Amino acid sequence: MVKKILICDDHKIFREGLRALLEKQADIKVVGEARDGIEAVRLTKELSPDIVIMDISMPGLNGIEASRKLAKAHKTARVIALSMHNDRKYVTEIFKAGARAYLLKDSAFEELLDAIKAVNCGRFFLSAGITSLVLSDYIKGPAGDPRSPFNILSSREREVLQLLAEGLRTKEISHKLSLSVKTVETHRKKIMEKIGITSIAGLTRYAVKEGLVSL
Repeated sequence: MVKKILICDDHKIFREGLRALLEKQADIKVVGEARDGIEAVRLTKELSPDIVIMDISMPGLNGIEASRKLAKAHKTARVIALSMHNDRKYVTEIFKAGARAYLLKDSAFEELLDAIKAVNCGRFFLSAGITSLVLSDYIKGPAGDPRSPFNILSSREREVLQLLAEGLRTKEISHKLSLSVKTVETHRKKIMEKIGITSIAGLTRYAVKEGLVSL
């Protein structure tokens, strides 16, 4: 059976290169490309892919929050995270968000094909580099930064924080998220209270440090 795949990454040249490789496979059909998490959610609804190959660091809506939305609204679409990040927090959070596999971008293409086969059969998959990281952390015992946005902020607050850090104004955020200006201002106030930062510049530095946005 042909597997329908949606590629989500903010770098066009990467999407096109990956698409060219995938379309050489007889049992794979790339049904679309998304440049950010918002577009990934929309195209998943429109195209009903079997698998979404998801980057993590993207503008507008990152891959973790996009995966969380897909898990709620499009449960049949299975997410494979394909990222440059080999940090435990990204692996943990995107699996919590509903992803079925995690690979690093320097993985061999054959490893991605193995991941596609695995998640298509209902299994989980970790690339070799990530497996060693997860096992190492497991042996060391649980750890977590209490100031991490994934621990102290709600999903909506993380969305607002990302957009603030990307330089959007309150009205722009309200339009993008279909919220009132007052609601956005309330979220901003709560974010600042929770993480103890009182300036937009400080929020931006925090968001970059925590990987919600990239430079």
